[in-house]
Amino acid sequence: MSGERAAFGALLRELRLSASLTIEGLAEASGVSVRGIGDLERGRRAAPQRRTAAALADGLSLDEKLRERLLTAARAGRTGGYSPVGVRAFPRGIDDFVGRARELTRLTAFAEQQAAAQPVVVAVSGPPGTGKTTLALHAARNLADRFPDGQLVLDLGGTDDEPPGPAELVLSVLKALQVTDRDLAQAGPQGHPALYRRLLAERRCLLVLDNARDEGQVRPLLPAAGAGMVVVTSRRMLTGLDSVHRLPLGVLNPAEAAEFLASLVGAERAAADPAALADVAERCDHLPLALRVAGNWLATRTGWTVRRLADRLSVEERRLDALAAGDVRVAAAFDLSYRQLTPSAARLFRRLALVPGQDTAAPGAARLTGQPLFDAEDTLEELVETGLLGTDGDRYRLHDLLRLYARARLEAEENARDVDRARTAFFRWLLETAVVAGRWFEPDHGAPPPTWQGTVDLSTAGRARAWLQSEGANWLAALRAAEAAGEHATVVEVAEALHWFSDQWIFWGHWPEVFGTAARCARALGDPVVEATQLNYHAWALLVCERRHQDSLLRSAEALSVAERADDAGQQAWAHMYQGWALQQISDLGPAADHLHRAARLFEGVGDLHGGLQARHGHAIVLEKLGLPEEALAFYQDTLDFLEQVSDRLEPHIADITRLGLHAGLGSSFGALERWAEAVDRLNTAVAICRASGNTALESRQLVNLGNALLSAGRPAEARAAFARCVSLGLDADPKPVAEARDLLARLDAP
Repeated sequence: MSGERAAFGALLRELRLSASLTIEGLAEASGVSVRGIGDLERGRRAAPQRRTAAALADGLSLDEKLRERLLTAARAGRTGGYSPVGVRAFPRGIDDFVGRARELTRLTAFAEQQAAAQPVVVAVSGPPGTGKTTLALHAARNLADRFPDGQLVLDLGGTDDEPPGPAELVLSVLKALQVTDRDLAQAGPQGHPALYRRLLAERRCLLVLDNARDEGQVRPLLPAAGAGMVVVTSRRMLTGLDSVHRLPLGVLNPAEAAEFLASLVGAERAAADPAALADVAERCDHLPLALRVAGNWLATRTGWTVRRLADRLSVEERRLDALAAGDVRVAAAFDLSYRQLTPSAARLFRRLALVPGQDTAAPGAARLTGQPLFDAEDTLEELVETGLLGTDGDRYRLHDLLRLYARARLEAEENARDVDRARTAFFRWLLETAVVAGRWFEPDHGAPPPTWQGTVDLSTAGRARAWLQSEGANWLAALRAAEAAGEHATVVEVAEALHWFSDQWIFWGHWPEVFGTAARCARALGDPVVEATQLNYHAWALLVCERRHQDSLLRSAEALSVAERADDAGQQAWAHMYQGWALQQISDLGPAADHLHRAARLFEGVGDLHGGLQARHGHAIVLEKLGLPEEALAFYQDTLDFLEQVSDRLEPHIADITRLGLHAGLGSSFGALERWAEAVDRLNTAVAICRASGNTALESRQLVNLGNALLSAGRPAEARAAFARCVSLGLDADPKPVAEARDLLARLDAP
């Protein structure tokens, strides 16, 4: 390299290597970002501002001669401004473009919509590493023929410490459009914006404004007239821009991610272990930048198997460190956005790593930081705006790699004691709220007491159910932590509050754990009545949620033994109830009838209407299974009549779930008697009760029963609608009837 007029980037690289510094080392020493230094060395930016150049000189510990040489090169570079890149000379990294078909289609449609009087502006936003620049450049190349007067790419340096201002950027575009120095001088700096707008209005150009910092940087660069198109990329959503098309960008889908990896490592190597390739893609969170780093790592290490890298990435604590190839690190991309956060947003971002589930809502975020709810909402929206946080309705989610990054920043920047306090407060709030929400479904409770000062709207049973379901993974983790901390009474209180709610969410998958945990804690408390209660709940969960009949029988027998020692007739009744229920399901009908009869007597003795109705319902099922449909029909109807007589003394949720079971039993009995119209009528009532109460699991079961009755009634079109509804219910449905409905639909549709 010779002379003071050498290119700044080449000189910077020479001086850095002479100092035996990596880019990361120079970034740490100078305070200039890794990306900023990398862009300077690669020539993506001609030269920095003087303050940045001075910081680099300090970081390199240059003597006076070399320092002046670097500052002079910076000044020389700045006289030429930014060097826009024509579409025919795009940077590398777009030839292996994969996926994004929907986004490319939308960009093409936007280009076709543009009119002569109004340019089209598209804002492409997304988290760090999602490939916004690559998409914009790929689209620009595809659309080049539509813009014959030029295609310009301008790096706005939005993540730099000192991004260029609008005046400097306008000058760059004017020079790229070959405006002469004389014309520029004649217009003067004050006239450059008008000249910029006039030229773009006269020409059919495509302008890519890449890596925008904020609306204030972009707004002066948007032409007001003409037949051009502007594509802006930014980590921020740029909410303040008006009259723009918005194109949010997320991660790739699994198939696209695997295809992208295969393009980097080679088809043969990818095909040798597709499962390992899928694991690598998943551990990269399907994030394009992480996938590129992983693919480049494998491409340069031909001795590595794909499985070896997948195993390396399986260790969460080391994953971000492993996602580095040369001077490209996924964590460095996150650093650039994190450094631009306000202190309160950075604190919340770190503490969101304490959320054990995939997401949370504003009240949970407020509890993590101690902010008032409205302030927490504003802070969450700042994180959304900067691309570091995703949303789904009122839920906020950190994607997996960002969660790992947030956890690393939390460990590095916050005192362990403060972190423990924040986690404890969050978990305590989750469990307290779960108790209040669950009691909506418990006898003698219902709505929150007037003294409750919660930040969650639990004003209806529906809202309580929605909160319990959306925060399920979080309060379950808090329950586990409470047991580990020896907070046995808290665990039991939560389980007790959720007992009747569990009927609303049968196939969640964790009720056996919840009530099994509570049974252990009850035993530790030394209260046999509480222990028998939780053992009975556990027996129910094993029986209804997982169909583990023998395990349920063992648990209810244990509950009966404990209840007898405690001389508690109520829990003895429930133990007999669950014994009878399990036995009738495995068709051991004689003993089942005996246990249900005992349960009914005991329930009557203690005045438990809810339990008595369950026992009567169970006895009707036994009659039906014994092949006595007339007797079963009469018993179901008598029980239903009794329920309606005492309904004002029943908890509404328990009354509803008992009522639907009785209507379902009546429908089944009518079906056994081939009285199909009456069977369909009762089963329609059962389905309607399920739907009104939001009980998806039981609705899926009753829809299959209804569909079969409709088929027998000679009404195949209605049957098909019932089966289709069952299949569409989603993850909260019972998987067994869903599979049955799918098979029945296939048969109906078969030629």
